Amino acid sequence: MLQKITSREIETTAPETPSLQQTISSALALVSRQYPVMIFTLLLCIGLAGIYVFTAPKRYTGTAILMIDSRKMQGLQTQAPPSGGDNPIDSAMVDSQVELLKSEAIASKVIKDLKLVGSADFMSDGGGLLSSISGAITGIFSESTPPTEEQILRAALARFASGLSIKRVGVTYVIEISFQALSQELAARIANAVADGYILDSLESKYQASRRAAVWLQDRLKELRSQASSAERTVADFKAKNNIIDAGGRLLTEQQLAEINTSLTTARSQRAEAQAKLERITAILNADSDDSKVILNDLATVSETMANPVITKLRQTYLEYAAKQADWSNRYGPTHLAVVNLRNQMRELRRSIIDELRRTAEVYKSDLEIAKAREESSQKSLNDTIAISNNTGQAQIVLRDLESNAQSARALSDNFLQLYMVSVQQQSFPITEARVISQAASTLPNKTSPRTTLILLAAIVGGSILAALVAVLLDMMDRVFRTVSQVEQLVDTRCLASIPVIERSAVKTNSAQSGKAAWRFGKRDKSKPQQAPTSYGRSGTTLALHGSAPGFSHQQSHRDRLLSTEESVGRHVIDAPFSRFAEGFRSIKLASDFANFGAGSSKVLGITSALPNEGKSTISEALAQTLAQSGCRTLLMDGDIRNPSLTARLTPAAQGGLIHVVLGQADWRDVVWIDPQTNLQFLPCAITSRFSNSSDLLGSKQMEDLFQELRQHFDRIVLDLSPLAPVVDVRATRGLADSYILVIEWAKSKVDIVERVLSETPVVRERMLGAVLNKVNVSVMSRYDTYGAAYYRNRYYKRYGYVD
Repeated sequence: MLQKITSREIETTAPETPSLQQTISSALALVSRQYPVMIFTLLLCIGLAGIYVFTAPKRYTGTAILMIDSRKMQGLQTQAPPSGGDNPIDSAMVDSQVELLKSEAIASKVIKDLKLVGSADFMSDGGGLLSSISGAITGIFSESTPPTEEQILRAALARFASGLSIKRVGVTYVIEISFQALSQELAARIANAVADGYILDSLESKYQASRRAAVWLQDRLKELRSQASSAERTVADFKAKNNIIDAGGRLLTEQQLAEINTSLTTARSQRAEAQAKLERITAILNADSDDSKVILNDLATVSETMANPVITKLRQTYLEYAAKQADWSNRYGPTHLAVVNLRNQMRELRRSIIDELRRTAEVYKSDLEIAKAREESSQKSLNDTIAISNNTGQAQIVLRDLESNAQSARALSDNFLQLYMVSVQQQSFPITEARVISQAASTLPNKTSPRTTLILLAAIVGGSILAALVAVLLDMMDRVFRTVSQVEQLVDTRCLASIPVIERSAVKTNSAQSGKAAWRFGKRDKSKPQQAPTSYGRSGTTLALHGSAPGFSHQQSHRDRLLSTEESVGRHVIDAPFSRFAEGFRSIKLASDFANFGAGSSKVLGITSALPNEGKSTISEALAQTLAQSGCRTLLMDGDIRNPSLTARLTPAAQGGLIHVVLGQADWRDVVWIDPQTNLQFLPCAITSRFSNSSDLLGSKQMEDLFQELRQHFDRIVLDLSPLAPVVDVRATRGLADSYILVIEWAKSKVDIVERVLSETPVVRERMLGAVLNKVNVSVMSRYDTYGAAYYRNRYYKRYGYVD
């Protein structure tokens, strides 16, 4: 068995993932096993929730709804809003206002305005059960000194914060302000006061901001005005220093330069005109004086050019005479006196014209000199003005910088002046974006705490989860044997039978005096030893006695050695043959019969257990009774030398037994007891003191010889052995028992202990016929074995006449 356990422990094969059906089955099995604890846990949670609901003080909630309006009021603002509509308020700004509503500043203002520190409804915690317990615990550890005003205020702020709830409604600009209080009216008042306090705080903050801005703007405006004035004075001083004078938006030098340039152009045109006239007249005067046609043509050009009235009149007269001279010449002849006179007059007129032209030429010559002088004067003025303008241009570069600085300073001063006027207007009438769209009402039913339905639902859900966790925890900690499958899986052997627990009323008795007595199997005699212990030792292959052996009397007759089993639980297999108890032992007998068939290897059955008080002695007795009742020659032997409880229960008056037979002080036929009803023979183990070297006795040559002899006389020998854990006696029975049956107490035997003792006692593991699950509570076991629950139901047994 040690090798098998080791192989299982070192197995590295990955476990298969359980299927859905297996998971559901495991969950149902867990519920079936732990449902009493789960129901108790659930009922406990529901009960605690009910106690809280009935003892918790009623609280009411007042709710006011505030809206952050993104539309700006333009009534007193001088600047128009930008195109495209209102400026939207971002989400972070709304969240900031929510935190502002939770601030201590608004809380302190509301507490002060409503005088909540002196309000009993506000400062009281309601007197609930939890509050009373918390107050009592706090009172134990807190000091008895009266609180200061600061502590009272801090307590009020803490209570205010615990009752206040601020939340944003979705992604809108709407903020919901809720407050819980013991009074419906107080809750509504505080909720409305928080909204009003927030609006007033917003107005006050804007007023203070506008005021601070106005003061700063005023100081800054004075500074900017001073800077603008200084810059303008610098410009004026620079102009005066550099003789820069403006005239109609232009510099004086620029205006003079333009005027001189115009005058120079006019003088040049006048000079050219005068020179042209002089040259023309000079050309006429230098022409042939006899050429009258040329003179007349030139005179026509000069007259048209100069528009001289004298020359024009003389020319007209000359033309008239020339016409007459031509006419008279044709009429009277060229020599006619009248014609000659006209010719002379024409000559005089031409001489007069030439003289007038000479005089006009002199005038033109004078005009030309004047035009030249004027041109030279304008040119000189132009040159001088250009020189002055060049010097002024260099100064204008600096002047432009000074003027730009002065203009910037003046514009900045004007802008700040405008901002200052707006700030003064806003200071006189501050605005806020927040407004209350719904006030808390003190007449509507608004009880919010305790929420009975929600609390009970949470208790049911939480209790169910807690019950499941407790069930899982208990199931993980439940390292005991409760089902047949657990025995077969963990012990790695067959479970021969599940022996149910026998109630007192089920124990049959044959006498009226013992009819009221009720025994549970596994009960032992707790009589104290009367003598000092006797020591035995092992020497070679024989057992040597050191000291004196227990006393033995051969005077008991065969008639006196009858078993008294009326009050024994093991007798129940005979008294109630149709009980489930008896059926279990028949199952064990059948298993031993199959193991013994044709081989003779299970004639001696050793009955043992891991720990004391698991019912192995009762199992041994009941199995022996079952075997004897079937007709087998059966011997029941008490091999628990350290604590012969079977002897104390069946043959309390026995004076001799197994030890005396092994030591050769008695024959086994003289010390056996017989059950007259089943013919069961019982070899007791009579001792009068504690026996120390019992393992040596069990492993002695005399014990092996005794068992060889007993095998010849009996078909079956049932050997009641000591437990495996406390003593090592079972290890010494290798040469005595053919097979072993391990008794496991239901719901008591620890899995770890059983595995440990089996690993330390390989002889039991090697020759184990099977295990017996003893003291089974059938009704409870059905909860742990989901698949075999129907197997434990009484109605299937009753069909065949079985009763418990």
